[in-house]
Amino acid sequence: MPHIQLAEGLPGITGPMAFSPQTAKPLNDLAEVLLRTNASDSLTQGERELIASYVSKRNECLFCSTCHGAVADYVLGPEKQTVAQTWEDPTTAPISAKLKALLVIADSVRQGGQCVSPEQITTARQQGATDQDIHDTVLISAAFSMFNRYVDGLATWAPADPAAYGQMGAMLATQGYAAQTPSAQPSSI
Repeated sequence: MPHIQLAEGLPGITGPMAFSPQTAKPLNDLAEVLLRTNASDSLTQGERELIASYVSKRNECLFCSTCHGAVADYVLGPEKQTVAQTWEDPTTAPISAKLKALLVIADSVRQGGQCVSPEQITTARQQGATDQDIHDTVLISAAFSMFNRYVDGLATWAPADPAAYGQMGAMLATQGYAAQTPSAQPSSI
């Protein structure tokens, strides 16, 4: 049961977003920029979503990890099982050496910003990470740690049916975050 009065039937972050529409728009705009905008860097939408789902899984946020894992699977191809393998062990997952190094940085940020070491940055650079890749990884990890705490700190409801996440993943992968309106769409970040 949520800690505050939230609209029934809105899973995860969509309940608090419907409760507070004035914060929903900037949060969805941030997610749009972080997860769907490829500036001049080399991180794909699937890799960005994988970082978000990995951080959320490590933070034990069921809704965010599963929802963003579904987006990553939709983009990367669900038959590849990339998300599940990355959650299990990123060192053996079928992802690039650069992304493996960035996930180490993301996990350190999740634990605390000062946990990121110069050695981790050097390793990421040696694997081809750009300044933009490192910046975006740190910001995705920091933002998703906040999103995870928002969702779990209010004890929001998360669907038990994996199919619900598949539908959310497909919608977010194709329509994005900025277009989401919590009162009309029950699936956002």
